[in-house]
Amino acid sequence: MKVFANYLPQFHQIPENDQYWGKGFTDWVSCKNAKPLFPGHQQPKKPLNDNYYSLDNVEAIRWQAKLAKKYGISGFAIYHYWFHDGLNLLTTPPTLIRENKDIDIEYFFIWDNKSWKKTWSALTGGASWTGDVKGSTKTEVLAELVYGREKEWKAHFNYLLPFFKDDRYLKIDNKPVFALFTTYKVYDTLMEMWEYWDKLAKESGFDGVEILSRADYKQKEFANQFIYTPFAPVTIGDYVRQKVKRIIGKEKVKKYDYDSVWEKILKVSKKVGKNTTLSGFVDFDDTPRRGNNGNVVVGATPEKFEKYFSKLLDIAKSKGNDVVLLTAWNEWGEGCYLEPDTINGYEYLKALKRAIDQN
Repeated sequence: MKVFANYLPQFHQIPENDQYWGKGFTDWVSCKNAKPLFPGHQQPKKPLNDNYYSLDNVEAIRWQAKLAKKYGISGFAIYHYWFHDGLNLLTTPPTLIRENKDIDIEYFFIWDNKSWKKTWSALTGGASWTGDVKGSTKTEVLAELVYGREKEWKAHFNYLLPFFKDDRYLKIDNKPVFALFTTYKVYDTLMEMWEYWDKLAKESGFDGVEILSRADYKQKEFANQFIYTPFAPVTIGDYVRQKVKRIIGKEKVKKYDYDSVWEKILKVSKKVGKNTTLSGFVDFDDTPRRGNNGNVVVGATPEKFEKYFSKLLDIAKSKGNDVVLLTAWNEWGEGCYLEPDTINGYEYLKALKRAIDQN
C-alpha cells in the first residue's frame, strides 16, 4: 500500500500571479501575512530554518522528494491547473520532476478543474484568491476554464502524455491515474473527454486512463473515486450540518474539533467500497487565505495524527486498497503540511513513519 501526499505547486513566481495578486506573489505571501484571529491561534506558520523555498529550483524539489521518501511517502498527488490550450499554470514543479529522473518519487495529477476568480469581500474588505466567498461584492474571472471539444481535449492529453510515459507516474493496470475535483454540472462533458482520452491512451501503448472523481454528495461520480479530506462532505446531511454550524456560530472563523473530524473520516471510510481511494489529513487552517471567513481545525497533535492515520491505513488494508491519499505535503496556506515547521519540527513526519511502519 502506497501513501501519496497532495502537493501544491503554488510556491514559485509566475507572470499570471504577478498580474493577479502583485509582483512576486506565491502562497508564501499569504502565509507570512497571516494573523492570529482568536486566543491560542498559532499564526503565522513558519517553515523550519526559514526554508521559504521556490519550486522553480530543482534542488528544492530534490529536498522534498528525499524527505518524503525517508518518512514513508511513496509519491506526490500534484495539483494540476489546466484552463485551456494556451493557459496551463504552475507547471514548473512537475516538469522539473519529469525531466530529472534522479528525483526518486512517484506522482500523478489531481486536476483542480475550476476557473480562478478574484473576489472582493464585503466581510474582509479585500480580495480572496480562492474565489467565491460569502458576502462578496464583485467577482472577476482571472483564468477561465474552457473544456472545449475533441481538439481541446487532444491538446490537453498531448501535454499530459510525456508525464504518463514517465516510469514514476502512477499507473494501475497499465492505466495512468488522473484525478479531478469537480464533476458537478460538467459530468457529461468529462465523461466524453475521458472516453476520448481512453482511446488516445490505447493508441499510445496504455490500456486506457484511470480517472478518479472526488466523492461528494453533489458530484456525479466516475466508477472510481477518491475522498478529499478534511472538509469534503460525502452526504447531503453532512453538508446541511456544516451549513447550520456556520449560520448559528457566534465567531466568524469556523472551528472544528480535530478528533471529531477524524472520527467522521474513519466512519465514512469504513462505509465506502474498494473503488474509493481513502484519504486522511494532517491539520487544517485556511485563515491565511480567507481571514475571518476561514476554517480552523483545533486540537491537532502529532500523536493524534499517528493514531488516526494508522487506523485509516488499517481500514484501507482491510479493503485491499493499493493507495491512500494524505492532505497534504505542503499546503502551508491551509495549515495542512508535513514539511517541518518552527512549532513541531519533524514530529508529524516521524508520526507518519510510525503509522506506516505499523502496517
